Amino acid sequence: MRAIDLNCDVGEGIGNDALLMPFLSSCSIACGGHFGTAATIDATIELAVKSQVKIGAHPSFPDPLHFGRKLLDISKDALRRSIASQLALFSERLAVFQVKMHHVKAHGALYNFIAKDTEAAENYVDAIEPYITGSCLYVPYNSAIAEVATAQGIDIVYEAFADRNYNTDLSLVARTLKNAVLSTPAAVCAHVQPMIESGRVATITGSSVPIKAGTLCIHGDHEHSVEIVKELRHFLHKRAIRIE
Repeated sequence: MRAIDLNCDVGEGIGNDALLMPFLSSCSIACGGHFGTAATIDATIELAVKSQVKIGAHPSFPDPLHFGRKLLDISKDALRRSIASQLALFSERLAVFQVKMHHVKAHGALYNFIAKDTEAAENYVDAIEPYITGSCLYVPYNSAIAEVATAQGIDIVYEAFADRNYNTDLSLVARTLKNAVLSTPAAVCAHVQPMIESGRVATITGSSVPIKAGTLCIHGDHEHSVEIVKELRHFLHKRAIRIE
């Protein structure tokens, strides 16, 4: 039986984490950039441990005002310090619960930035490297961050977004556009099907391009996230794909 990881961005103040956790195999917890405090991190870690869900850090641009979804005009040094501070806080909270960090996954605009910009990807790796021993990075396929991390001997897992539409260059359709987000469980499953069956994804132009995915992501702040993750898990099970 084939296997795939099913992950979700959590700890973002949405209020649905307890409903999502039983259907996930990993999660990425906001750690203070776009959202998060020691208290929210602790509460989310507790939920993940209870559901035996692998735990990852979800660092972001330091921008709670825009929920980390705006490309900030910030110096390399300031960004590196912020990311390192977020990972330090997260590592501290994990130590309290005596659990290990499974992965690190950038959030929002930072995720998109390091996917396309090699210098930004190198800066990101410099910031997180002291904290990722024994962990992996969730990264997009055919991205700058995947190339940089691999070159530095860091384990990577390719991630694809189950609830987001893609451009032909495998960038995500901007959230400012109405077709950026897939709105229903049925649409999400139809989107995922060619990814898992043929290693391709349909783009908004109607073309189909290669993609690799060891983990599929659902956004926790999607208004139908709980319904989507339930249906997606059922969809994968029917195709003899184990969630792990």
